[in-house]
Amino acid sequence: MPRIARCCALIVLALLAAGAAAAEDYPSRPVRVMVGFAAGSGPDLQARTVSQALSRALGVSFHVENRLGANGTNAARAVATADADGTTLLFSSASIASTPFIYRRLGYDPLRDLTPVATVGLLDGLFVLVKAGSPIRSVADLIAQAKKDRVLYGSPGVGNGLHLATELFAQRAGITLQHIPYKGASEVMTALLSGSIDVMFVTPPSVIGLIKDGTVRPIAFTGDRPFPEFPGAPLMKETLPGYEPDLSWGMFFAPGKTPATIIDKLNAVIHAAILEGDVARIMQRDGYFPDTRNAAETARFFREQVERTGAMVKAAKIEPN
Repeated sequence: MPRIARCCALIVLALLAAGAAAAEDYPSRPVRVMVGFAAGSGPDLQARTVSQALSRALGVSFHVENRLGANGTNAARAVATADADGTTLLFSSASIASTPFIYRRLGYDPLRDLTPVATVGLLDGLFVLVKAGSPIRSVADLIAQAKKDRVLYGSPGVGNGLHLATELFAQRAGITLQHIPYKGASEVMTALLSGSIDVMFVTPPSVIGLIKDGTVRPIAFTGDRPFPEFPGAPLMKETLPGYEPDLSWGMFFAPGKTPATIIDKLNAVIHAAILEGDVARIMQRDGYFPDTRNAAETARFFREQVERTGAMVKAAKIEPN
């Protein structure tokens, strides 16, 4: 073997050995999990549930840190620019897929500067909520109201998945709804309860308690099948066939150049966590079904979601800012 070829081969073997050692030792110190949404929001609850399981499995603290602002992009930017050693991770909802089409100056490229690790679950539907005393009692009522008067809805920001889902609903129903953007889902809920807005689309985990105690009322669930905890909530497709919002999901990311051996190890441990014990029960209660794609498949899925969401942003006629 020529000398140059031997040197190249030795370098490759050394890199592989170093990667294997890094995965074996990982994590050797606490891991920060950045979440771009408020404590108590759906992404926050998922991140904390899985992070607790990771702490138990790996014997090192996975600490969730809420870094709010700009539809989750502040948290994503912090991870995209962090050391690529697996000690800083991002947990994001599907809203991250829209950010390249919403913000002109992100400061990072989600497809280049972040590495998808694992999806913890997929949810095929959202709740359409009104407050308990609202005269709007069904999707048909909502459509009728919007055709005769102004109807306000809120979301956690322009281009957020909930914003897109609501705009696509309005297009499908042939109505106009007025959007009021807020800084987070908790602010949207406060606005709904105070009467500042009339309706909101929302992922289920953060509102299950409010539905149970009668504070809010779901007038529809947009999934293909009834929501497990509230099977009596009407399905959107019964009133508005053909309305298909994008999947909701939660996903872990690492900085873009994190070694593949660490990514694969995290992927395996996360999947073990979501398939067993308390985590599995919580995810099932919240309507998510487990997604066990490996790291390479997760990366392909994320790229597909970014492309699909870009088309949705264009269809909703949202201009980047």
